[in-house]
Amino acid sequence: MNLQLSIGMASNPRTWPVFDGRAKADGIDLIPSRVHPSELFWRQLRFADFDVSEMSFSSLIMAKSKGDDRWVGVPVFTTRKFYHAAILVRRKAGIKSPADLKGKRVGVPEYQQTAALWARGVLQEEFGVEPRHMEFWMERGASHSHGGAVGFTAPPGVTIHTIPPEKSLGGMMLSGEVDAALHYIVDNNLVDRSTADLWRHPDIAPLFPDPLAEGVRYYRKTGILPINHGMVIKREIAEKHPWAVLNLIKAFDRANDIANRERLEHAEYHVAAGLLAPGAEEALRTPLVQHGIRANRKTLETAARYSHEQGLTPRLTRLEEVFAKSAMEQ
Repeated sequence: MNLQLSIGMASNPRTWPVFDGRAKADGIDLIPSRVHPSELFWRQLRFADFDVSEMSFSSLIMAKSKGDDRWVGVPVFTTRKFYHAAILVRRKAGIKSPADLKGKRVGVPEYQQTAALWARGVLQEEFGVEPRHMEFWMERGASHSHGGAVGFTAPPGVTIHTIPPEKSLGGMMLSGEVDAALHYIVDNNLVDRSTADLWRHPDIAPLFPDPLAEGVRYYRKTGILPINHGMVIKREIAEKHPWAVLNLIKAFDRANDIANRERLEHAEYHVAAGLLAPGAEEALRTPLVQHGIRANRKTLETAARYSHEQGLTPRLTRLEEVFAKSAMEQ
């Protein structure tokens, strides 16, 4: 029997083989739609547009904690990044170190989003800067936000303002109305509205002068490469066709293998062309990005802990509550 499912995802090297058909899910005909994550998560949480989709891990555990049981987590992790290392600041705001964020106005597309969850968690755990030490300005309003779809309210002790519709986070950074951007998005979609290129603007700088070095430091200390997005499948489908969960994981494992092979081939080409030092490709042979619970338990449990500590979930969410039972040993 073949199961036909609609799937919504952003495209990147690790998901593209699913889009172009090189990585197939056994027994499942996937009908893919390419959707920006900001829009995708809003559409799924509000309207349940797709049978299978990429999903914000923060939004997923918040929805679960509020009794929304429409989704079953699939341990496929499509985006990972050291989000705290990407914080942007105004050069004239006097922010030279993470501690200088205390008392500052800090912008974010959405307070509950996973990228912001990770940035706040690392700021608190590594540098002693707690959410209550900052004043937040959020770009997305309730009608077009992930938080609006899951009933988000500001955690106790945290000040969150909504940026007026006629303004944007990027514009407020450039005007000096906001001192820092915890996370920043300019991609065209139905949810975000900033357009300014802050990364190349002379008035804006990264909080960490060498973001790569900070990411390496954090990874070497903690062993964590933060997970931002996972996958979900509608519960009614998973219960009727329980085999579909593992077959989806296998398909994304195949896609990951293709991406890793292509990445290594590119590195070998650049070594042969003299653009990389000989032996550089060896560092890429062990992939950092792996799917499944076992390879990512510490990272997932850290994100769940941050969510509870930051007042996004009323209690610590267990992974067994989030992911399909059949996937817990993967």
